Amino acid sequence: MTQASPKDEDWRAGGFGIYVHWPYCLAKCPYCDFNSHVARVVDQEAMRAGLLAQLRAAREMTGPRVAGSLFFGGGTPSLMPPETAAAVIEEADRLWGFSSDAEITLEANPTSIEAGRFAGYAAGGVNRVSMGAQALNDADLKRLGRMHTAAEARAAFDIARAAFARVSFDLIYARQDQTPEAWEAELGEALGMAIDHLSLYQLTVEPGTRFGELHDIGKLRGLPDDDRAADMYAITQSLCEAAGMPAYEISNHARPGAESRHNLVYWRGGDYAGVGAGAHGRVTAGGVRLATETPRAPAAWLESAGRGAEGFSVEPISDEDRAVEYLMMSLRLAEGARLDRYARLAGAPLEEARIVDLEDEGLVIRGQGRLIATERGRALLNGVLRALLV
Repeated sequence: MTQASPKDEDWRAGGFGIYVHWPYCLAKCPYCDFNSHVARVVDQEAMRAGLLAQLRAAREMTGPRVAGSLFFGGGTPSLMPPETAAAVIEEADRLWGFSSDAEITLEANPTSIEAGRFAGYAAGGVNRVSMGAQALNDADLKRLGRMHTAAEARAAFDIARAAFARVSFDLIYARQDQTPEAWEAELGEALGMAIDHLSLYQLTVEPGTRFGELHDIGKLRGLPDDDRAADMYAITQSLCEAAGMPAYEISNHARPGAESRHNLVYWRGGDYAGVGAGAHGRVTAGGVRLATETPRAPAAWLESAGRGAEGFSVEPISDEDRAVEYLMMSLRLAEGARLDRYARLAGAPLEEARIVDLEDEGLVIRGQGRLIATERGRALLNGVLRALLV
């Protein structure tokens, strides 16, 4: 029997998870560039059957594994019937088996109708919910195209807290006409809601979105300049740190032990099977790291889901690209990148002189065999990566 090489087993350092994409939303948010679609009618039985079939095809690619996490993302997975979520969880458990402490997360929008489904999701096996609140005032929620009110977000949070052991909360800052003082007050309110995990994203204007179109014609007014956005980032770090929720990743804060285990699979360079319309995956099979993707359009995905492994587009990842991807993801983390792991994947270590230059600038530090971006370095991560790799 051929012994597996260290590269074949590299994914174990990050673990294995399952990503399930639900592509439907009630409306398309103007800032969103995710694969989401608005449909008046959804064939729920066909969607459920497609997801289960694609899980089985993914299992053929991965071989036997134990999954440490499953994440329902979207789109708006809280539009998924609870019985569909339960069926997916049950099938994933049958195919791979979950670890005893597996994290099973569902993204949810805090409308009153969806919040009423929380008990059903919990009964089906979901043990963590990630709520897309995005703002805690009605004027900004309207600007962001959200369909819930701030009062609904607060009420849904209370319901989620009663149904799930772990709750995460998403907010967007550096919004139109937002001041640092307003953001400080809003974040303070969120931190006072018995939160254990916060995802805090600076508003970015993406091409192909409604905000992108308005920005291109000069009609997206009131966006903060770079200095004001940097002030809000600094406020975010300071308040969360003082509240016992330091940043463990650039945009994610958690109390110790409440970090998102599924997202850590991504950032630590683990393997994950991606199923559902437009889902991406990373799977090591036959000694090769593979990037997988499924059709983005729900109708095309439904047609492909019944074709087994042929329903995935699969592309091998070179050793060089694999090493770069690991560095890009792991330097987002407060724990940083393992230098020996990068060297093993790349076939050579990072250049010492480049690291020293970044150390002299206060952008990275080294410790316990890791390269760690400082708080300032994480804020300038693209520049740090260029200095290391280009």
